[in-house]
Amino acid sequence: MTRDTAATETGPTALIGVPLETAAGERRVALVPNVVERLRAAGLAVVVEAGAGAGALIPDERYEQAGATIGDPWDADVVVKVNPPTEREIDSLGSGSTLISFLAPLTRPEVTARLRGSGITGFAMEAVPRISRAQSMDALSSQANVAGYKAVLLAAERSTRFFPMLTTAAGTVKPATVLVLGVGVAGLQALATAKRLGARTTGFDVRPEVAEQVRSLGAKWLDLGVQAAGEGGYARALTEEEQAEQQRRLTEAVAGFDVVITTALVPGRPAPKLVTAEAVRRMRPGSVVVDLAGEMGGNCALTEPGETVVRHDVTVAAPLNLPATMPEHASELYARNVLSLLELMVVDGKVAPDFSDEILAGSCVTRDEEA
Repeated sequence: MTRDTAATETGPTALIGVPLETAAGERRVALVPNVVERLRAAGLAVVVEAGAGAGALIPDERYEQAGATIGDPWDADVVVKVNPPTEREIDSLGSGSTLISFLAPLTRPEVTARLRGSGITGFAMEAVPRISRAQSMDALSSQANVAGYKAVLLAAERSTRFFPMLTTAAGTVKPATVLVLGVGVAGLQALATAKRLGARTTGFDVRPEVAEQVRSLGAKWLDLGVQAAGEGGYARALTEEEQAEQQRRLTEAVAGFDVVITTALVPGRPAPKLVTAEAVRRMRPGSVVVDLAGEMGGNCALTEPGETVVRHDVTVAAPLNLPATMPEHASELYARNVLSLLELMVVDGKVAPDFSDEILAGSCVTRDEEA
């Protein structure tokens, strides 16, 4: 399918391209069939690369039934992806085209630099402003929900203890105790999931305003007396003195938990070290640490990103890209995020982003001024 295949009364319709994700271990896809149907109903054409949905168990036939064409997505007006593009993929994009994807503008500036040099307008899903009007486009949150859920399942699998309290003829087994460090979207989902499994849950964050959210999930709040509320819903970086005091208190607290799940990240910076080697050493044998900040170095001093290791008889797991391990629902959620952003920038079947809109202006990290 080419850009001129389908047309509206006002001219050629925009063509949306969906390529196959090539990153190692990636099983998600940027659009799913029911979202393709909605785009087609809005007058847009969609071309999907053969096999793009295979990792999420979506065959090409389902895309065709939804109204998409199977073919080359790189000549489309708008290409939608999950992961930042490779150099070869950027070279495949047409000058003046638009790319919507996670682009890692803070940690991989070479990607945005190459997009800019190629005359491509790039919208970074992680740069969507975290305001109420943009909640339906918040891909960071949608994927963090998946990661928080799966982190608890991994912890339960690796734990040597039951999560729920069990009363049996042989006696009563106490419930596991779970501490979640960093109570953003992933942390809240982790607390909720651990609670559903029957664990006694506790949450900690340097932002005191999230304490009520923690308690609303039936969890306790761990108050260490260190606060670092920042802008945009994120925590600010702690001073050296604050970090030292926080670590001292956390080291004492961590030893009393069976499972610790860490989710603390500051955008564009190395993950703060919250769980020291000494804290792990003090944990009971058979305990588990699941570190969701592995991609940025990890919140645990003993983390090996992408690996599961045993230190002092404690399992320390640092899985990377957990959403890709649940590709069906992760893709559905991400596709809805992309759809909401597309609906904001497409007018009468054409790509016409209004950069006076704070959402589009905030998420646009490279711009072809001639487009």
